[in-house]
This record gives sequence, C-alpha cells and structure tokens, in this order.
Amino acid sequence: MAMASVVILFFYILIGLTDSIHFHPRLEGVNEQEMQVSKETTYSTEILSLLDVAITHLRAQDEKTYSAPFASHAYSKETIEIADGSTIREYPRLVYGGAHLLDPEQERIVDIALKSLLGVIYGLMVWCFISVLIIFIVKCRFRQPFKDVLIKMLSKESEVPWKTIHFTLGAVLVSLTLALTLSNYYHILGTDKIGQDVFYQALKSVRTGLVIGTLTTLVMLPFAILMGLMAGYFRGWIDDVIQYLYTTLSSIPGVLLIAASILMLQVYMANHADDFVSLEQRADMRLLFLCIILGITSWTGLCRMLRGETMKLREMDYVQAAQAFGVSHFTIILRHLLPNVMHIVMISIVLDFSGLVLAEAVLSYINIGVDPSMHSWGNMINSARLEMAREPVVWWSLAAAFVFMFVLVLAANLFSDAVRDAFDPRIRGA
Repeated sequence: MAMASVVILFFYILIGLTDSIHFHPRLEGVNEQEMQVSKETTYSTEILSLLDVAITHLRAQDEKTYSAPFASHAYSKETIEIADGSTIREYPRLVYGGAHLLDPEQERIVDIALKSLLGVIYGLMVWCFISVLIIFIVKCRFRQPFKDVLIKMLSKESEVPWKTIHFTLGAVLVSLTLALTLSNYYHILGTDKIGQDVFYQALKSVRTGLVIGTLTTLVMLPFAILMGLMAGYFRGWIDDVIQYLYTTLSSIPGVLLIAASILMLQVYMANHADDFVSLEQRADMRLLFLCIILGITSWTGLCRMLRGETMKLREMDYVQAAQAFGVSHFTIILRHLLPNVMHIVMISIVLDFSGLVLAEAVLSYINIGVDPSMHSWGNMINSARLEMAREPVVWWSLAAAFVFMFVLVLAANLFSDAVRDAFDPRIRGA
C-alpha cells in the first residue's frame, strides 16, 4: 500500500510541478516588418504554465454555462430562434462537447465506448513502455539479464514490491490517458457556471494543494525543531519562555488570526497596486502569505512532542558523558539530540500534510483561503455549494473536488502510516 501511494503521489507531484513552471507565450501574427525593425520578440501579458500548454484543449474549450458530464447539450433551457423567425425553449447544443456527433442521442454511447477503448489502448502502450524502461534501468543497475530481472519482479522474492508498483502505475496511466482522450471530445466532468471545464479546474487545483502542504511544512519545521530542542535541553527560564510562547499562540483562534492576516494583506495589495501587475501575482502572493500564517500557527504541536522527547534524551548516558567531557551545547544538540528525534519529525511531516490540504479547502470555503481567482479544491467547493440547492442539482463540481482531494489525502495518509512504522523504534524492535 505504501508503494502504491508513492506512485499516486508521484503523479500528483508531477502535475503540480508542470503547473508551477510559468512563462509568457510569444504573440503570433505580429507584423513581420515591425519585428524586423525592432528585432525583439513580442510576448503576451498572459501567464501560462506547462500544464496549460499540455491541456490546451481543456483550457480553451469553454462553453456558455453549465453542462453535465459527457453532455452534448446545455444543462438548462434557453430561448432559441429557429429558421422561420419563431422562438422555442430548448436545450442548446454545446460548442465543443459532443460537437463531432450528428445525432448525439443515438451516437453518444457508442462513441464514448469507442473513445474509451482507444484511451485504454494508449494507456496500456505507455504502461508497457515505462515498465520495460524500469526493468531495463534495474537490469543496468544490478548487471543482471533482462529475463532474470523480469522473473524476480514478478515473484515474491524481491524486497521491493515491484508487482504493486507496476499495477498501480498501469492503473494510473490508463486512467489518465482515458480521461485525456475523452476530454478531446467531451467535458468528462462537465462545466461550471461560466462554462469552464471542471476537469481542467481539478487538475489546476493540484498545485495549490501541494503548495499548501509542502510550503507550510517548510515554514513550520524550523520553529518546531529549534524551539522544541531548546526547551527540552536547556530547561529553566528558556523552557518557560518557549512554553509561554506556544501556549499563548495556541490560545489564539487560528481562523480569526488567518482572517485578520489575509485582510491586512488585501489592504496592502490595494495600497500598492503597482507592485502586483497581474492576477497571478496577487493570487501567488496571497497563497504564500497563507502558507506562512498556517506555518506559524501549526508548529506548536510538533514543538510539544520534541520538547518531551528531548527532556527524556537529555538524561541518557551518552548525552551526560558529552556534557562531562565539555562538548558544546550546540554540538550535543546537533549530533546527539537531533538525529534521535528525526523519526518524530518525519512522522509529523507526512501526517500534517494531509491535514493542511484539507485546511485549505475549509479556509477557501469560508472565503479566507487562497485568492478566488486561483484554482483550488476549496474554491470549487465554495462555488458549488450554492448550486446544490437548485433544481436540477449541479453536483459535478463538488464531486470532482471531493474525488481529487480524497485520492491525494488517502495516498498521503497511507504513506504516512508506512513512514510511522518505518521510523517508530518500538515497531522496529518488535
């Protein structure tokens, strides 16, 4: 289960990384004479990422408003003018979804089945290629025949669960190629109120969830490790000051502190509008500030655990011997205490990651999370909550955000269980 979770997390990280590389696309159709005179390439003010380029068909194929998954017509009736000048109330055809079908009612199911079969075939081909590449790399690494490596991977003799890795890799690749193949012809998860593809929004939200989880952890770790080790090792007034600091910080309602900080940031950006020339810069600034605030408010729990563990390690014989030989406090903390508390740090990192991903969704739901213009699962849930009360119900935005967030959090939790088992000395001793 741990290796299967690693494969799933790898694809999430890959999507997040490709969405984090931004650039200004070059403008096409510019007058060639003007380019020859200026000898400079003209770039657009629009900011795109590598993920946007890879899924351009999802980004560019916007409809007018809501449409259900795999639909060929809009979700609500509109007044349509027919050839004789009269008007009727009808569900209009979508501009992109199912536009290649002449008779959607008769052809859609068969077409979806054929396109799905094609996507599965593509996925199996990619899976076979990557699997052979992995086997070839292992063959070169251990200098064994290709056949022996293949047999060892398929058997239970290998310490690495290669069968689980390959089957999970195949399932993920087939799912991705199936979704991407169908998305060329249909909106597989429907469209939202402004006609944007929900599958595109869910993929773009992966980066936000990963940034919230990883960047907040990086902000939190220095405070927690430094304060926890100092409080447990030095004790006395240093311990009292650190205890007072994290007890006071824990007593402040986190939601109110985050809301106040976000409001202060909005006022600052409004007063310094020239420093934030694009919506992407404003959204990234708010995301960075949110990670900092979450990191400052979430280090107290790990600090408490490290303090207690350090107080126990301080009385160990090897620490007492180092103090008797005159070893400096900094050296003792760095060489004797820090390595012995790293298992707690590693366990806390992977456990807190999933909680931070969920925290982003909750904060965005109450409008104090990331910027509303940024794609995130919390913003998707926030925009979908008002549509759950309409008739008929628009359910696919909420379902898409739930599924993508559920898979990420489940994979992170399963991986954290394996990390806990690997680093917990009591389990290893058993």
